[in-house]
Amino acid sequence: MKQDRVIALGFFDGVHIGHAALLNRAKAVAEQLDCESAALTFDNHPDELVFGRPTPLINTLPDRRRIMARTFRLDQILSIPFDRALMQTPWEVFVDELLVRRLRAVHVVCGHDFTFGFRGEGNPRRLQEKCAELGIGCDVIPPVMHEGVVVSSTRIRQLLQEGKVEEANTLLGHRHFIVGEVIYGKQMGR
Repeated sequence: MKQDRVIALGFFDGVHIGHAALLNRAKAVAEQLDCESAALTFDNHPDELVFGRPTPLINTLPDRRRIMARTFRLDQILSIPFDRALMQTPWEVFVDELLVRRLRAVHVVCGHDFTFGFRGEGNPRRLQEKCAELGIGCDVIPPVMHEGVVVSSTRIRQLLQEGKVEEANTLLGHRHFIVGEVIYGKQMGR
């Protein structure tokens, strides 16, 4: 029989201190309910399909998975493709079919700005109402602030582009890193 889960919802780019609030809450509730803790993320950034523009990412899916597993000790990191079918899924179906029936969520945790479902019509208020109707728990984490500014992946990307790595590291809660294969070129960067 499949195990029930407490699931943190989000893309989790950077796995920053705002995400930490969601992931820590999911882990704590899972321990209280004696079930698995999980995070649900997507294989590619939704904006790429929704708005048709590439989104520079702080880290790759394997890196996000590694950070979440190692730092937060979640039982599972679930990733699903963000494709046209998922993009066009009504928000109620996302909750009923995906979260509850397929993934066996008994409690979900999301951020204050989480949107989902067709045209982003699902939001934290609707998620809480639907979860109450279905008899499952739902926590909405308020914005995490640092020096009066909401911590976000967008802000961290901006800091990295500006070369403000130490400030980005503060918002990440860990050192920013890049993983890749070294490719030898003209060896001009020595």
